[in-house]
Amino acid sequence: MHPQRLILHNELHARPSLYFDEPAHVFHLAFLVNDGQCDTLLSRCCPGPVDPDAAQGITELEGYALKWERHAEFLTLTLVVPSSSHEPCWSPPPKALMDRVEPFMQHVINAVQIVVRTDTSFSGDLSVYGFKDPSGSCIGGGDATVWSDFRLNDDGTNRFLFINKRLNAYRLGRMIRRLLEIETYRMMASLSLITAKALSTQLNVFDKTLVNLSERNAGPDTGNAKALLTDIANLSAQVVSSSAKTRHRFSATQAYAQLVFERLGELRESHVGDCQRLGIFIERRFKPTVRYCAVTEQRLEQLAESVANLGDLLQARVQVEMEEQNSEILNSLNARADTQIKIQRAVEGLSIIAITYYLLSLFKLFYSGLHVMGADISARDAMLAMTPLALCVLLFILIRIRKAKEH
Repeated sequence: MHPQRLILHNELHARPSLYFDEPAHVFHLAFLVNDGQCDTLLSRCCPGPVDPDAAQGITELEGYALKWERHAEFLTLTLVVPSSSHEPCWSPPPKALMDRVEPFMQHVINAVQIVVRTDTSFSGDLSVYGFKDPSGSCIGGGDATVWSDFRLNDDGTNRFLFINKRLNAYRLGRMIRRLLEIETYRMMASLSLITAKALSTQLNVFDKTLVNLSERNAGPDTGNAKALLTDIANLSAQVVSSSAKTRHRFSATQAYAQLVFERLGELRESHVGDCQRLGIFIERRFKPTVRYCAVTEQRLEQLAESVANLGDLLQARVQVEMEEQNSEILNSLNARADTQIKIQRAVEGLSIIAITYYLLSLFKLFYSGLHVMGADISARDAMLAMTPLALCVLLFILIRIRKAKEH
Protein backbone atom coordinates (compact mmCIF):
# COMPACT_ATOMS: atom_id res chain seq x y z
CA MET A 1 0.00 0.00 0.00
CA HIS A 2 1.00 3.60 -0.45
CA PRO A 3 2.89 4.88 2.62
CA GLN A 4 0.46 7.80 3.03
CA ARG A 5 -2.75 5.80 2.63
CA LEU A 6 -3.38 5.47 6.37
CA ILE A 7 -2.78 9.17 7.07
CA LEU A 8 -4.96 10.33 4.19
CA HIS A 9 -7.76 7.92 5.03
CA ASN A 10 -7.82 8.92 8.70
CA GLU A 11 -8.51 12.51 7.66
CA LEU A 12 -12.15 11.37 7.48
CA HIS A 13 -12.06 10.90 11.25
CA ALA A 14 -10.10 14.05 12.05
CA ARG A 15 -11.49 16.71 14.41
CA PRO A 16 -14.31 14.76 16.05
CA SER A 17 -16.86 16.53 18.22
CA LEU A 18 -17.28 16.24 21.96
CA TYR A 19 -20.37 14.17 22.74
CA PHE A 20 -22.25 14.91 25.94
CA ASP A 21 -25.73 15.26 27.42
CA GLU A 22 -27.37 18.35 28.80
CA PRO A 23 -27.38 20.22 31.09
CA ALA A 24 -23.85 21.50 30.73
CA HIS A 25 -21.66 24.56 30.33
CA VAL A 26 -19.39 24.63 27.28
CA PHE A 27 -16.37 26.94 27.42
CA HIS A 28 -14.50 27.60 24.18
CA LEU A 29 -11.28 29.60 23.78
CA ALA A 30 -9.36 30.30 20.56
CA PHE A 31 -5.75 31.46 20.84
CA LEU A 32 -3.85 33.21 18.06
CA VAL A 33 -0.43 31.71 18.85
CA ASN A 34 2.60 30.40 16.98
CA ASP A 35 3.83 26.81 17.06
CA GLY A 36 6.09 27.30 20.07
CA GLN A 37 3.38 28.99 22.14
CA CYS A 38 0.91 26.33 21.02
CA ASP A 39 3.14 23.53 22.35
CA THR A 40 3.66 25.37 25.62
CA LEU A 41 -0.06 25.95 26.12
CA LEU A 42 -0.91 22.31 25.38
CA SER A 43 1.74 21.10 27.78
CA ARG A 44 0.13 23.22 30.51
CA CYS A 45 -3.44 22.09 29.79
CA CYS A 46 -2.97 18.41 28.94
CA PRO A 47 -2.03 16.03 31.79
CA GLY A 48 -0.06 13.71 29.52
CA PRO A 49 2.44 14.17 26.68
CA VAL A 50 1.09 15.64 23.44
CA ASP A 51 2.05 14.31 20.02
CA PRO A 52 3.67 17.28 18.19
CA ASP A 53 2.27 16.04 14.88
CA ALA A 54 -1.30 15.55 16.14
CA ALA A 55 -3.92 18.04 14.94
CA GLN A 56 -6.38 17.44 17.78
CA GLY A 57 -6.94 15.45 20.91
CA ILE A 58 -9.49 14.76 23.64
CA THR A 59 -8.35 14.52 27.24
CA GLU A 60 -9.56 15.42 30.73
CA LEU A 61 -8.85 18.42 32.91
CA GLU A 62 -9.84 18.04 36.55
CA GLY A 63 -12.38 15.43 35.50
CA TYR A 64 -13.91 17.57 32.72
CA ALA A 65 -13.75 16.65 29.04
CA LEU A 66 -11.26 18.88 27.24
CA LYS A 67 -10.72 18.95 23.51
CA TRP A 68 -7.90 20.81 21.78
CA GLU A 69 -7.41 21.46 18.08
CA ARG A 70 -4.47 22.86 16.14
CA HIS A 71 -5.33 25.01 13.15
CA ALA A 72 -3.15 26.79 10.63
CA GLU A 73 -3.16 30.06 12.58
CA PHE A 74 -4.77 29.34 15.94
CA LEU A 75 -5.40 26.80 18.69
CA THR A 76 -8.79 26.06 20.26
CA LEU A 77 -9.65 24.63 23.66
CA THR A 78 -13.18 23.38 24.39
CA LEU A 79 -14.14 22.34 27.92
CA VAL A 80 -17.47 20.72 28.79
CA VAL A 81 -18.58 21.09 32.42
CA PRO A 82 -21.70 19.13 33.42
CA SER A 83 -24.17 21.08 35.50
CA SER A 84 -27.70 20.93 36.81
CA SER A 85 -30.72 22.90 35.74
CA HIS A 86 -30.80 24.66 39.12
CA GLU A 87 -27.32 26.17 38.86
CA PRO A 88 -26.84 29.85 37.99
CA CYS A 89 -27.43 30.75 34.34
CA TRP A 90 -23.83 31.76 33.71
CA SER A 91 -20.95 30.39 35.74
CA PRO A 92 -17.29 31.36 35.34
CA PRO A 93 -14.87 28.95 33.70
CA PRO A 94 -13.28 26.42 36.03
CA LYS A 95 -10.29 27.74 37.92
CA ALA A 96 -8.22 24.82 36.71
CA LEU A 97 -8.61 25.98 33.12
CA MET A 98 -8.10 29.68 33.77
CA ASP A 99 -4.92 29.11 35.82
CA ARG A 100 -3.37 27.20 32.94
CA VAL A 101 -4.30 29.65 30.19
CA GLU A 102 -3.69 32.83 32.20
CA PRO A 103 -0.25 33.57 30.58
CA PHE A 104 -1.85 33.36 27.12
CA MET A 105 -5.00 35.42 27.68
CA GLN A 106 -3.62 38.29 25.59
CA HIS A 107 -3.68 35.92 22.59
CA VAL A 108 -7.38 35.01 22.91
CA ILE A 109 -9.15 35.87 19.65
CA ASN A 110 -12.48 34.27 20.60
CA ALA A 111 -14.15 33.25 23.86
CA VAL A 112 -17.58 31.62 23.89
CA GLN A 113 -19.73 30.15 26.63
CA ILE A 114 -22.73 28.02 25.74
CA VAL A 115 -25.25 27.04 28.40
CA VAL A 116 -27.01 23.84 27.38
CA ARG A 117 -30.40 23.18 28.96
CA THR A 118 -33.24 20.75 28.44
CA ASP A 119 -36.51 21.89 26.96
CA THR A 120 -38.39 20.92 30.13
CA SER A 121 -36.19 23.07 32.36
CA PHE A 122 -36.49 26.18 30.19
CA SER A 123 -39.18 28.57 31.32
CA GLY A 124 -39.11 30.63 28.12
CA ASP A 125 -38.04 33.82 29.93
CA LEU A 126 -34.89 35.08 28.21
CA SER A 127 -34.53 38.04 30.57
CA VAL A 128 -33.32 35.61 33.23
CA TYR A 129 -30.23 35.04 31.10
CA GLY A 130 -29.44 38.75 30.75
CA PHE A 131 -29.96 38.96 26.98
CA LYS A 132 -30.73 42.33 25.40
CA ASP A 133 -32.68 42.11 22.15
CA PRO A 134 -31.51 38.54 21.44
CA SER A 135 -31.54 36.69 18.15
CA GLY A 136 -32.80 33.13 18.08
CA SER A 137 -33.33 30.21 15.77
CA CYS A 138 -34.76 26.75 15.71
CA ILE A 139 -31.94 24.56 14.40
CA GLY A 140 -31.52 20.98 13.34
CA GLY A 141 -34.98 20.85 11.81
CA GLY A 142 -36.60 22.12 15.02
CA ASP A 143 -34.79 19.70 17.35
CA ALA A 144 -33.10 22.51 19.28
CA THR A 145 -33.28 26.23 19.89
CA VAL A 146 -30.43 28.69 20.39
CA TRP A 147 -30.34 32.34 21.45
CA SER A 148 -27.68 35.01 21.76
CA ASP A 149 -27.45 38.79 21.75
CA PHE A 150 -23.82 38.69 20.51
CA ARG A 151 -22.72 41.12 23.20
CA LEU A 152 -19.53 40.53 25.15
CA ASN A 153 -19.74 40.41 28.91
CA ASP A 154 -17.21 41.95 31.28
CA ASP A 155 -14.61 39.22 30.71
CA GLY A 156 -14.97 39.39 26.90
CA THR A 157 -17.06 36.25 26.47
CA ASN A 158 -19.84 35.83 23.94
CA ARG A 159 -22.78 33.87 25.40
CA PHE A 160 -25.24 31.42 23.83
CA LEU A 161 -28.24 29.69 25.32
CA PHE A 162 -28.87 26.26 23.78
CA ILE A 163 -32.16 24.49 24.49
CA ASN A 164 -32.12 20.84 23.48
CA LYS A 165 -35.39 19.25 22.49
CA ARG A 166 -34.74 16.00 20.65
CA LEU A 167 -31.01 15.83 19.97
CA ASN A 168 -29.03 12.86 21.23
CA ALA A 169 -25.48 13.25 22.54
CA TYR A 170 -23.91 12.83 19.12
CA ARG A 171 -26.09 15.36 17.33
CA LEU A 172 -25.84 17.72 20.29
CA GLY A 173 -22.03 17.64 20.16
CA ARG A 174 -21.97 18.29 16.41
CA MET A 175 -24.47 21.15 16.68
CA ILE A 176 -22.48 22.79 19.49
CA ARG A 177 -19.34 22.38 17.39
CA ARG A 178 -20.94 24.20 14.45
CA LEU A 179 -21.89 27.15 16.67
CA LEU A 180 -18.34 27.36 18.07
CA GLU A 181 -16.81 27.16 14.60
CA ILE A 182 -19.09 29.91 13.31
CA GLU A 183 -17.90 32.29 16.00
CA THR A 184 -14.22 31.34 15.77
CA TYR A 185 -14.04 31.46 11.96
CA ARG A 186 -15.99 34.72 11.97
CA MET A 187 -13.44 36.33 14.26
CA MET A 188 -10.53 34.95 12.23
CA ALA A 189 -12.08 36.27 9.02
CA SER A 190 -12.52 39.68 10.62
CA LEU A 191 -8.81 39.95 11.41
CA SER A 192 -8.18 41.54 8.02
CA LEU A 193 -10.67 44.37 8.65
CA ILE A 194 -8.09 46.60 10.35
CA THR A 195 -5.58 45.73 7.63
CA ALA A 196 -8.12 46.61 4.94
CA LYS A 197 -8.91 49.98 6.53
CA ALA A 198 -5.23 50.90 6.81
CA LEU A 199 -4.64 49.72 3.25
CA SER A 200 -7.57 51.78 1.95
CA THR A 201 -5.95 54.95 3.24
CA GLN A 202 -2.71 53.97 1.56
CA LEU A 203 -4.54 53.12 -1.67
CA ASN A 204 -6.01 56.63 -1.76
CA VAL A 205 -2.47 58.01 -1.82
CA PHE A 206 -1.48 55.51 -4.50
CA ASP A 207 -4.48 56.49 -6.64
CA LYS A 208 -3.55 60.18 -6.51
CA THR A 209 0.04 59.36 -7.40
CA LEU A 210 -1.14 57.21 -10.31
CA VAL A 211 -3.34 60.02 -11.64
CA ASN A 212 -0.41 62.44 -11.45
CA LEU A 213 1.87 60.01 -13.27
CA SER A 214 -0.77 59.38 -15.94
CA GLU A 215 -1.14 63.11 -16.58
CA ARG A 216 2.63 63.47 -16.85
CA ASN A 217 2.77 60.58 -19.29
CA ALA A 218 -0.01 62.12 -21.41
CA GLY A 219 1.66 65.55 -21.44
CA PRO A 220 3.50 66.97 -24.47
CA ASP A 221 6.84 67.06 -22.68
CA THR A 222 8.86 64.06 -23.82
CA GLY A 223 12.09 64.94 -22.08
CA ASN A 224 11.11 63.61 -18.64
CA ALA A 225 10.78 59.93 -19.61
CA LYS A 226 13.62 58.80 -17.37
CA ALA A 227 12.29 60.61 -14.28
CA LEU A 228 8.75 59.44 -15.03
CA LEU A 229 9.89 55.84 -15.41
CA THR A 230 11.68 56.08 -12.05
CA ASP A 231 8.52 57.37 -10.33
CA ILE A 232 6.41 54.61 -11.90
CA ALA A 233 8.91 51.99 -10.75
CA ASN A 234 8.79 53.39 -7.19
CA LEU A 235 4.97 53.29 -7.17
CA SER A 236 4.97 49.76 -8.57
CA ALA A 237 7.39 48.63 -5.86
CA GLN A 238 5.14 50.08 -3.13
CA VAL A 239 2.04 48.44 -4.60
CA VAL A 240 3.76 45.06 -4.91
CA SER A 241 5.02 45.35 -1.33
CA SER A 242 1.50 46.08 -0.04
CA SER A 243 0.12 43.19 -2.05
CA ALA A 244 2.72 40.79 -0.66
CA LYS A 245 1.99 41.89 2.91
CA THR A 246 -1.80 41.53 2.68
CA ARG A 247 -2.31 38.68 0.19
CA HIS A 248 -2.22 35.94 2.85
CA ARG A 249 -4.56 37.78 5.21
CA PHE A 250 -7.17 38.52 2.53
CA SER A 251 -7.03 34.95 1.23
CA ALA A 252 -7.55 33.65 4.75
CA THR A 253 -10.55 35.94 5.16
CA GLN A 254 -12.22 34.46 2.08
CA ALA A 255 -11.54 30.91 3.29
CA TYR A 256 -12.82 31.57 6.83
CA ALA A 257 -15.89 33.41 5.55
CA GLN A 258 -16.80 30.50 3.32
CA LEU A 259 -16.60 28.17 6.32
CA VAL A 260 -18.85 30.49 8.33
CA PHE A 261 -21.55 30.52 5.65
CA GLU A 262 -21.27 26.74 5.23
CA ARG A 263 -21.72 26.15 8.96
CA LEU A 264 -24.70 28.51 9.03
CA GLY A 265 -26.30 26.46 6.27
CA GLU A 266 -25.66 23.25 8.22
CA LEU A 267 -27.67 24.61 11.18
CA ARG A 268 -30.89 24.33 9.11
CA GLU A 269 -32.42 27.35 10.81
CA SER A 270 -36.05 28.33 11.11
CA HIS A 271 -37.78 31.18 12.89
CA VAL A 272 -38.58 31.04 16.57
CA GLY A 273 -41.18 33.55 17.66
CA ASP A 274 -40.54 37.11 16.59
CA CYS A 275 -36.76 36.91 17.03
CA GLN A 276 -34.37 37.54 14.19
CA ARG A 277 -32.60 34.37 13.11
CA LEU A 278 -28.97 33.93 14.15
CA GLY A 279 -27.90 33.37 10.57
CA ILE A 280 -29.58 36.56 9.37
CA PHE A 281 -28.03 38.56 12.21
CA ILE A 282 -24.54 37.27 11.45
CA GLU A 283 -24.82 37.58 7.66
CA ARG A 284 -26.11 41.16 7.73
CA ARG A 285 -23.26 42.29 9.95
CA PHE A 286 -20.52 39.94 8.80
CA LYS A 287 -20.95 40.07 5.02
CA PRO A 288 -20.06 43.81 4.81
CA THR A 289 -16.74 43.03 6.49
CA VAL A 290 -16.01 40.23 4.02
CA ARG A 291 -17.06 42.36 1.06
CA TYR A 292 -15.02 45.34 2.23
CA CYS A 293 -11.91 43.18 2.49
CA ALA A 294 -12.62 41.60 -0.91
CA VAL A 295 -13.15 45.01 -2.54
CA THR A 296 -9.96 46.35 -0.96
CA GLU A 297 -8.01 43.36 -2.29
CA GLN A 298 -9.58 43.80 -5.72
CA ARG A 299 -8.78 47.51 -5.63
CA LEU A 300 -5.14 46.71 -4.86
CA GLU A 301 -4.98 44.24 -7.76
CA GLN A 302 -6.53 46.73 -10.16
CA LEU A 303 -4.08 49.40 -9.02
CA ALA A 304 -1.18 47.04 -9.65
CA GLU A 305 -2.51 46.34 -13.16
CA SER A 306 -2.96 50.08 -13.83
CA VAL A 307 0.60 50.84 -12.74
CA ALA A 308 1.90 48.02 -14.93
CA ASN A 309 -0.14 49.31 -17.90
CA LEU A 310 1.17 52.84 -17.36
CA GLY A 311 4.72 51.48 -17.35
CA ASP A 312 4.03 49.61 -20.59
CA LEU A 313 2.57 52.75 -22.18
CA LEU A 314 5.61 54.77 -21.18
CA GLN A 315 7.95 52.12 -22.54
CA ALA A 316 5.98 52.04 -25.81
CA ARG A 317 6.19 55.81 -26.00
CA VAL A 318 9.93 55.77 -25.39
CA GLN A 319 10.30 53.01 -27.96
CA VAL A 320 8.46 55.06 -30.58
CA GLU A 321 10.63 58.07 -29.80
CA MET A 322 13.75 55.93 -30.09
CA GLU A 323 12.55 54.57 -33.43
CA GLU A 324 11.95 58.10 -34.66
CA GLN A 325 15.42 59.11 -33.53
CA ASN A 326 16.92 56.04 -35.21
CA SER A 327 15.01 56.91 -38.39
CA GLU A 328 16.42 60.44 -38.32
CA ILE A 329 19.92 59.06 -37.76
CA LEU A 330 19.50 56.65 -40.66
CA ASN A 331 18.27 59.46 -42.91
CA SER A 332 21.26 61.55 -41.87
CA LEU A 333 23.59 58.63 -42.57
CA ASN A 334 21.97 58.15 -45.99
CA ALA A 335 22.43 61.84 -46.78
CA ARG A 336 26.05 61.65 -45.70
CA ALA A 337 26.56 58.55 -47.83
CA ASP A 338 25.07 60.30 -50.86
CA THR A 339 27.37 63.27 -50.27
CA GLN A 340 30.37 60.99 -49.91
CA ILE A 341 29.43 59.24 -53.17
CA LYS A 342 29.17 62.57 -54.95
CA ILE A 343 32.51 63.69 -53.52
CA GLN A 344 34.02 60.36 -54.48
CA ARG A 345 32.76 60.72 -58.02
CA ALA A 346 34.12 64.26 -58.18
CA VAL A 347 37.48 63.03 -56.88
CA GLU A 348 37.49 60.22 -59.45
CA GLY A 349 36.82 62.74 -62.24
CA LEU A 350 39.57 65.01 -60.99
CA SER A 351 41.88 62.03 -60.67
CA ILE A 352 41.22 61.01 -64.27
CA ILE A 353 41.84 64.56 -65.43
CA ALA A 354 45.07 64.70 -63.45
CA ILE A 355 46.19 61.30 -64.74
CA THR A 356 45.36 62.35 -68.29
CA TYR A 357 47.34 65.57 -67.85
CA TYR A 358 50.36 63.74 -66.43
CA LEU A 359 50.10 61.05 -69.12
CA LEU A 360 50.02 63.64 -71.88
CA SER A 361 52.90 65.45 -70.25
CA LEU A 362 54.84 62.19 -70.17
CA PHE A 363 54.13 61.55 -73.88
CA LYS A 364 55.15 65.12 -74.65
CA LEU A 365 58.49 64.58 -72.88
CA PHE A 366 58.91 61.33 -74.77
CA TYR A 367 58.21 63.11 -78.09
CA SER A 368 60.65 65.90 -77.16
CA GLY A 369 63.32 63.30 -76.39
CA LEU A 370 62.81 61.61 -79.75
CA HIS A 371 62.93 64.97 -81.52
CA VAL A 372 66.21 65.85 -79.81
CA MET A 373 67.66 62.48 -80.80
CA GLY A 374 66.96 63.42 -84.44
CA ALA A 375 63.85 61.44 -85.12
CA ASP A 376 61.92 63.04 -87.92
CA ILE A 377 58.38 62.72 -86.52
CA SER A 378 55.91 65.48 -86.90
CA ALA A 379 53.79 66.60 -83.98
CA ARG A 380 50.66 65.48 -85.81
CA ASP A 381 51.98 61.96 -86.34
CA ALA A 382 53.19 61.70 -82.75
CA MET A 383 49.74 62.75 -81.45
CA LEU A 384 47.98 60.23 -83.67
CA ALA A 385 50.29 57.50 -82.42
CA MET A 386 50.07 58.39 -78.71
CA THR A 387 46.29 58.96 -78.53
CA PRO A 388 45.26 55.25 -78.69
CA LEU A 389 47.94 54.39 -76.15
CA ALA A 390 46.73 57.13 -73.80
CA LEU A 391 43.14 55.95 -74.20
CA CYS A 392 44.15 52.36 -73.40
CA VAL A 393 46.00 53.46 -70.27
CA LEU A 394 42.98 55.52 -69.08
CA LEU A 395 40.62 52.63 -69.83
CA PHE A 396 42.83 50.29 -67.81
CA ILE A 397 42.86 52.73 -64.87
CA LEU A 398 39.06 53.12 -64.99
CA ILE A 399 38.56 49.33 -64.95
CA ARG A 400 40.87 48.99 -61.94
CA ILE A 401 38.96 51.73 -60.06
CA ARG A 402 35.57 50.07 -60.78
CA LYS A 403 36.83 46.67 -59.60
CA ALA A 404 38.15 48.22 -56.42
CA LYS A 405 34.78 49.89 -55.71
CA GLU A 406 32.88 46.66 -56.34
CA HIS A 407 35.18 44.80 -53.97
